[in-house]
Amino acid sequence: MSNVKIPDILNYLFEEKILNQQEAKSLMINIANNKFTPAQISALVSIYNMRTPKLEEIKGFYEALLDFHLHLNFNTVDAIDLSGTGGDGKNTFNISTLAAFIVAGSGGKVIKHSNYSATSITGSSNLLESLGYKFTNEEGRLQKELEKSGICFLHAPLFHPVMKNVYWVRREIGIMTFFNILGPLLNPSEPHYQLLGANNLEIARLYYYFFKNEKKNYAIIHSLDGYDEISLTSPFKCYDSKGESIYTPQELGRLKLLPKTITGGQNPEENKRIFVRILSGEGSKSQNEVVLTNAAFSLCLLNNKDFKSNYLIAKESLESQKAKKVLETLLNI
Repeated sequence: MSNVKIPDILNYLFEEKILNQQEAKSLMINIANNKFTPAQISALVSIYNMRTPKLEEIKGFYEALLDFHLHLNFNTVDAIDLSGTGGDGKNTFNISTLAAFIVAGSGGKVIKHSNYSATSITGSSNLLESLGYKFTNEEGRLQKELEKSGICFLHAPLFHPVMKNVYWVRREIGIMTFFNILGPLLNPSEPHYQLLGANNLEIARLYYYFFKNEKKNYAIIHSLDGYDEISLTSPFKCYDSKGESIYTPQELGRLKLLPKTITGGQNPEENKRIFVRILSGEGSKSQNEVVLTNAAFSLCLLNNKDFKSNYLIAKESLESQKAKKVLETLLNI
């Protein structure tokens, strides 16, 4: 497919045909080599917004991007990434980022793959930057951050430079694209543990099939009312190495929450205030419940303890200010 003209590729896909893994890889290589114009990338995005990529297509896209990214070689055997597709349109505050600090405050190691927002008000990278965190792809510094604070952030543009060819298209479109599906798969450190949120069941199953042959301990989460994280506003589906399960808030010993109680701010500054307030132990009961639940699920992957035990561990991390101390340590390295 590398010698096929771009309009021919688009026509092929517009006819609802599916790429095999090698064809998908060649397509992504063409994007990486800047052979698509912004208008052509927009057309490609539109095609995959009308249908979810198939497993072989995702594998091909993934394989191509691995050839271009900057890989990290430091020890990540016991580290976890907490990430999601975004694009659920729910305007929550930065739940997974808060959960990441709580996990680190509990003694876990977190290597979070982050990016600027393409579909929401405040992405994890926007938030961290506003707090004063300096992004880097320097391996020694990231290793130091991980050792001293328990957490580090891998800002995607520094590790996937070819993605600059699509960033502004994604930003201007302002809705979820198939690049949102690829993002959580591309952590440059390849941590052995991952809590991954999907904003719909089709994508959750796609991740499940993708991870079936991967050597990692994972949980793929989808709240049945559309959130790409454990929202506690409805039952949620979980896919892991043992299969699939459905949990209700009540089964976890948690109260069901109203969507309005976990809504984020109307601008980045307001989201920053919400983040700092929760991390300082001043969050509402609902805000605390949702971040602690996501943190506890992450800890279940790391230590194999039950949810109730890990909820108490996460709660102690937040209430004792250990999670906040992680942020302070990180910013002072």
